[in-house]
Amino acid sequence: MNGKLFWSAMAKFFGGLVLVGLLLFPAAGSFGYWQGWLLMGILFVPMFLAGLVMMAKSPELLRRRLNAREEQTEQKQVILLSGLLFLAAFLLAGLNFRFRWIVMPDWCIWTAAVLFLLAYALYAEVLRENVWLSRTIEVQEDQQVVDTGLYGIVRHPMYSATVLLFLSMPLVLGSPISFLVMLGYLPVIAKRIRNEEQVLEQGLKGYAEYKKKVKYRLLPGIW
Repeated sequence: MNGKLFWSAMAKFFGGLVLVGLLLFPAAGSFGYWQGWLLMGILFVPMFLAGLVMMAKSPELLRRRLNAREEQTEQKQVILLSGLLFLAAFLLAGLNFRFRWIVMPDWCIWTAAVLFLLAYALYAEVLRENVWLSRTIEVQEDQQVVDTGLYGIVRHPMYSATVLLFLSMPLVLGSPISFLVMLGYLPVIAKRIRNEEQVLEQGLKGYAEYKKKVKYRLLPGIW
């Protein structure tokens, strides 16, 4: 086991855990915000297990997933906008619980939790299919076009799963207001995808042909 990689992964994991807790519970004014605990459970338990699997079977993939430093100015803007959306959505979710602006029925929250876990399963399948998957936009040495499995249906199944994750997350938190905020992620991810495809088409052999073969980016028949 790579000790440096392990401790880097643990630092980011627990840092994310603490950050989400600090965004949710002070705003909610109570540790009795059960929707917040639900989200943290379905978010961080699978994340921890997936990290252990990648550490054991594909440490290089884990290393790429931990690297979030974008080099391109356009993508730095995308990361910043995404972070601001998350900040606003999480704080508003906590405040919604505290002041009971809009109270969602429990069945809606649990349905959203199921959708969230399904999106996580899609995300895991994408990680299994694409060993070159990185959090940053880049073309890696010896990288090849993946056009099977989910990549034979849409060109960016990772982002399809991410959109489902991000839109179900505020509903798990019981906050329709936060859901409206997170709709702002759609133009942000569209901007990222367009830029990523330019980079891949210029630097990845066969990607232009792949775009002709697989017509849709995120959702079959729509976009």
